[in-house]
Amino acid sequence: MDVPLWLALIIVGWLGVKLIRPPWWLIAVLLLGGYLLADSLFAPVINTAVK
Repeated sequence: MDVPLWLALIIVGWLGVKLIRPPWWLIAVLLLGGYLLADSLFAPVINTAVK
């Protein structure tokens, strides 16, 4: 069974929020920080680290 990455991330994120119950500001900071890092000069460094 092939599950798209976006669907798997949504499910894991939803479970994490339900089980761990982090504050909403922390979730917003992580999402915004990840979005900004993906479009920065650090994107190639992150890409090579992930691969």
